Amino acid sequence: MASVRKERQDAIRALVRRERIRTQSELVSFLREHGFEVTQATISRDIADLGLEKDANGIYMLPEDYRLRSIATSSVRETRRAQNQVLLLCDPGTASSVAAALDASQTQGVLGSIAGDDTILVICADDAQGERFQNDVNQLLEKK
Repeated sequence: MASVRKERQDAIRALVRRERIRTQSELVSFLREHGFEVTQATISRDIADLGLEKDANGIYMLPEDYRLRSIATSSVRETRRAQNQVLLLCDPGTASSVAAALDASQTQGVLGSIAGDDTILVICADDAQGERFQNDVNQLLEKK
């Protein structure tokens, strides 16, 4: 039973990161499409267990992704990229907090980061992942 719950919650994590899910019933539908027979009550418990939060647009997010979005939006000023390496220029004294949130979010394609006082070097798996990561961060910065 615990393994079914873990598999379902892993699927929820993946779905929430990939899809723009606004309601529990949407989540139930997505899970059923992926072979999980669930009720809304089960999903409600899973949402609480995972600590899912809704952003300003009413979209479910994992807490670590929500924290990364919040801190990156308030602290990152600019991005620069060289192939698979992305430099995040931050407000003074905030780089380590942004890097910690980035590490906690386990962002796809990011291998790791090194933070100074106001700069973070993010190493991505390849050039394409570096470009995708930079584009994602730049989209957040445009919403400031």
